Amino acid sequence: MQAEHAERRADQAPVFADEVEDGLPEVLTPEELAEQWAAEAPEPAGPVANLVSSLVVFALGVAGIALSLALGLGTPAEPRAGMWPFIVSLIAAVMAVVQLIVGRRGGNDGEKFSSMSWYTAIGFGTLVIMVLLMPLIGFEIPALLLCFVWMRWLGGERWRSAVIYSVLVVAAFYAIFIAALGTTIPRLF
Repeated sequence: MQAEHAERRADQAPVFADEVEDGLPEVLTPEELAEQWAAEAPEPAGPVANLVSSLVVFALGVAGIALSLALGLGTPAEPRAGMWPFIVSLIAAVMAVVQLIVGRRGGNDGEKFSSMSWYTAIGFGTLVIMVLLMPLIGFEIPALLLCFVWMRWLGGERWRSAVIYSVLVVAAFYAIFIAALGTTIPRLF
């Protein structure tokens, strides 16, 4: 019985890089993989891009703090509508200040602005449109359109999968936040 077990283990032995046959993908060491990723990486952002992106995040954080204070914070035991937006906005503003200090030399972590950078602005703009439409026509249609735009044009999904995923995402959010939790999100149904 031990001989059978040893034979089975020998058949399942791992394949090493020098044993790979032609036609199979090449197995890279971690160092080789890191070199390949470094060669394919976009150019670093540089100090101006780090400054601009940090200032934008800081401005959004400060705006979020101001808006959440207007909603009211409440107490930790009885939070009001502005508590969580305040916490998230405060964290974003603090991280932007840290990035302003640490990233002033340009670093290698950020990517240089490119045509793909507009995807972030498009994503943010469509999110703002959804928030503006929700009180007027409810949650379902703007959320469905937002998911579809993000998946089809920003995510590159095919038409069919973008439609299916968008419907599933909105149905899941409806089931969680409206049916299960009973939140007061404006809705059609």
